[in-house]
Amino acid sequence: MIFLSLIWAFFKIGLFTVGGGYSMIPMLETVVIDQLGWLTKEELLDFVGVAESTPGPLAINLATFIGSMQGGAYGVWGSILGGICATFGVVLPSFIIIIIIAVLFEKFINSSAVQGFFYGVRPVVVGLVAASAVSLGLSVVFPLLNIKISEWSAPAGIDLISLGIMALIFVLGALRFGKKKIKIHPAFLILISAALGVLLFGVLGV
Repeated sequence: MIFLSLIWAFFKIGLFTVGGGYSMIPMLETVVIDQLGWLTKEELLDFVGVAESTPGPLAINLATFIGSMQGGAYGVWGSILGGICATFGVVLPSFIIIIIIAVLFEKFINSSAVQGFFYGVRPVVVGLVAASAVSLGLSVVFPLLNIKISEWSAPAGIDLISLGIMALIFVLGALRFGKKKIKIHPAFLILISAALGVLLFGVLGV
């Protein structure tokens, strides 16, 4: 049944997600796209964009969106239940682990094994986030490129408009203004990129 599958799939994803929502994306690609076929890479990119643009943690937003989409086959209530099941599945491992840590924190915080674990996990988190950035970024800029190990679905076609928007937002995000070096708020950058997308891809149809 899809609702139990959602709980189990996102429980596994949540269990091995270390370092926040971005480090969850490689797991999502493996489980949701490659194994279960619930989404395409393009749909995942859209979901990431929506999840980043809405309030709340990225991991929970993604789980809710995907669960609602899968449960939607059973109507409105199925969509709601699907979102609840996926969200419950992804937060349950963290809830269990935090409870265990809270009980054992004082006893084991100075343990060399625990400290070693944290030192070992930090570079893994950086690597996972970097891999997600490269995979999803190339999927936007090279829409004809299937990002898999030495597998190419078609010659690389560059989406110059998406590349231009990405470069513009990167530059705007790096700018600092005034004596206090104030930067543009990320919300405005999201609105600017969304407006450009609507104008260029929606209205002008380029």
